[in-house]
Amino acid sequence: MRENPEVVVIGAGFGGLGVALSLHRAGSDRVTVLERADEVGGVWRDNTYPGAACDVPSSLYSYSFFPDPSWPRRYAAQPDVLDYLRRAAAVVRDRIRFGARVVAATFDEARHRWRVELADGEVLEADVLVSAVGQLNRPAVPVLPGLDLFGGPVFHSARWRHDVDLRGTRVAVVGTGASAAQFVPRIQPRADHLTVFQRTAPHVLPKPDGRLRGRACPLAARAARGGVWLAGEALTGLLHSGRFSRGLVAGLAAAHLRVRVRDRALRERLRPTTPVGCKRVLFSNDWYPALTAANVDVVTEPIAEVTARGVRTADGREHAADVLIWGTGFTVADFALPMRVTGRRGRELAGVWGGRPRAHLGLSVPGFPSFFLVYGPNTNLGGSSVITMIEAQCRYVVAAVRHLAHTGTAALEVRPGVADAFDAEMRARLTGGLWSGCGSWYRAGDGSVTTNWPGSTREYLRRTAELRLGDHVLTHTGDLAAEGV
Repeated sequence: MRENPEVVVIGAGFGGLGVALSLHRAGSDRVTVLERADEVGGVWRDNTYPGAACDVPSSLYSYSFFPDPSWPRRYAAQPDVLDYLRRAAAVVRDRIRFGARVVAATFDEARHRWRVELADGEVLEADVLVSAVGQLNRPAVPVLPGLDLFGGPVFHSARWRHDVDLRGTRVAVVGTGASAAQFVPRIQPRADHLTVFQRTAPHVLPKPDGRLRGRACPLAARAARGGVWLAGEALTGLLHSGRFSRGLVAGLAAAHLRVRVRDRALRERLRPTTPVGCKRVLFSNDWYPALTAANVDVVTEPIAEVTARGVRTADGREHAADVLIWGTGFTVADFALPMRVTGRRGRELAGVWGGRPRAHLGLSVPGFPSFFLVYGPNTNLGGSSVITMIEAQCRYVVAAVRHLAHTGTAALEVRPGVADAFDAEMRARLTGGLWSGCGSWYRAGDGSVTTNWPGSTREYLRRTAELRLGDHVLTHTGDLAAEGV
């Protein structure tokens, strides 16, 4: 009997730390977190662009078991979220190995253990392997003709060049997604001129932000968290419940646009042409004011090429620029992991997925025993806090580790029929739904929505509340002994 299973977690962002902290709280002390960087934080460590902040209220964008009553703002800025994660990680920091880049993980079928290979050649073993590498970690950079000719700095918002002084420069920003909506208002006053290239106008809602005074008492903090959760469930319901409800959200966004942008021609360029919710809805109070500034142009013509002195659009016009910044988001829908994962019979996860990632409950894949994904396929949200989903997944992993510890089980593997039924359900619920109405990072190459959960967080919490043993093939240690292992 493996009374104290060894767990290896890859990644020290919200997901990986959540797993480590949850196992620590459950009394499991054989946990190793492998982090390729030199600090915790994941996306909140990497994204340091001006204005970086959370668009979910802080009270809900935090672990329920590690509340912080002293958030300075209702919507925390990046440094505050990173500081929160550092403080949460302090409990398990001695179990985190920094500078540990995983290149491969292979399931040993004879011993029913995972072999985890690091870039320096070291090999670790584990009874349970958890991939918590996240989704928003691969910047999407357009491939444009002439890019190598551009004479100035070029960088993505997730790899911000703080050494580049934007004061008095002509800046070209490509993209109008969530990151651009945050950094454009911050760099607009610095730049001599700012050109924003927009492919699709986003729906933008007011952001009810503000400073918080003092520390909230525990009861008030719990009430605030519950209230924000209910509001997120309500927004999710509105976006999914039908044309009339989505019309209410679209109407609010349209009113926000009309109030903030008085210039009719500019307002028409900023008017969304896609259904509300099929792309990420943005929350901002300063996006529109920044775009109406005298030193800003919003260009909707497609980009034809980059030149030595700027960006040329399809109408032949060249827009001068000294600096080019990508606000183009991330490549997500294929869920390409930064390491090679090989399960039973030498099958690699990337090959099993074949460009369309899928996992039972977003967590487990047939043929990959005792392997779990945190923030995996179909667990992203459009209207609430993903931390709620991550905590549910952490509890599921804890239940699996507990089962291995308390029974004669060497490994557990989700049954193919169970996983196929879940995948069919996801495809049926998502096909023709909210996120299939336009192109976005939610969709894989075949058009299927691979990132998002089609229901409420309440539903997901219910469906992950119990580790259903009947859904899994269990390998007992007695079986291994009989085989001479």
